[in-house]
Amino acid sequence: MRVALVTDRTVHHDEERRTADDAAARLDALASLLNANGHDVTVFCARWWDGGFPSFDHDGITYRAIASTPGERWATLRLARALRGFDPDVVHVAGATPEHALGARVTSPGTPVVIGYYEPPPGSRADRWALRAADAAIVPSAFVATAVRELGVAGDALTRLPNPVEMARVRAVDPAADAGDVVYSRRLDDAANLESLLLALAEFRDREWSATVIGDGPEREAYERQARDLRIADRIDFVGACELDRRLALFKGAHVYAQTATRTSFPTDLLRALACGCVGVVEYHANSAAHELVEHADRGLLATSDEALVECLREATATARASVNEAYAEYDANRFLARHVDLYRSL
Repeated sequence: MRVALVTDRTVHHDEERRTADDAAARLDALASLLNANGHDVTVFCARWWDGGFPSFDHDGITYRAIASTPGERWATLRLARALRGFDPDVVHVAGATPEHALGARVTSPGTPVVIGYYEPPPGSRADRWALRAADAAIVPSAFVATAVRELGVAGDALTRLPNPVEMARVRAVDPAADAGDVVYSRRLDDAANLESLLLALAEFRDREWSATVIGDGPEREAYERQARDLRIADRIDFVGACELDRRLALFKGAHVYAQTATRTSFPTDLLRALACGCVGVVEYHANSAAHELVEHADRGLLATSDEALVECLREATATARASVNEAYAEYDANRFLARHVDLYRSL
């Protein structure tokens, strides 16, 4: 199958996106899986490679420039010309640039167009037009699906496909001996809300425990300072950003994974940690999809207040440790790929 993936930004546009939990990372995973399974994939995007070459091959995937930098005004017109040359079986457009879905529909009226929204759409006129033009919409969570439905998408045109978990790597990685009892993993920005976890952990000063914080970002220094102010800094290891295998090893060595961020469209590292056997403790927030992974899980606990978060951490310690949870094989990367391909073929 010839698949055109259309996005302004890729994980190659800045180093931080290589370990990010965002739309670019999800599309990169999809492109890699499609390519590894024999599909012909071209990514139409802003140029990220050196030189003025119109296209660039990387790890078996062709990247074709439709702009010099993300957000260029005439990118949709360039996309139209580029799609004619590729002649795809399906066009999959990132929802951050809905105008590209319109361009794909006008250029290739007989070709199925799929639009993928990773974040809740802003509800602009371009979003509404793009959703009318597309044959199907894909979202990662019920949280995002709700926002897309409010724009008038028919139920049978909307598909929820959660992010994948790499079960083969989960099974193969050895637990890290230096993992904390509690682990947190996220970019430390204004939505990280690590303070909720730090305050909850401070309630257990009289007990033996350790914690690992994975991630970097503009708020890291403030959180390290807060840990010192709470007199728990000696119990917490801030390890910065880590590659996937290192994160999986830390998850497998930990007992509890805590998710307190105020905003996330899909908490991929929470899913990985659950697959690694962690007990998932999630603090509910209206702009987060994290609760969807634990509200019906055997090894999941949901907190709706600061006091409840403390009690959930206490309850989690009574649950036996594990290093792999096969219940999450349904989220495996191969299932993620198969569901996309099945959708493409059905269109």
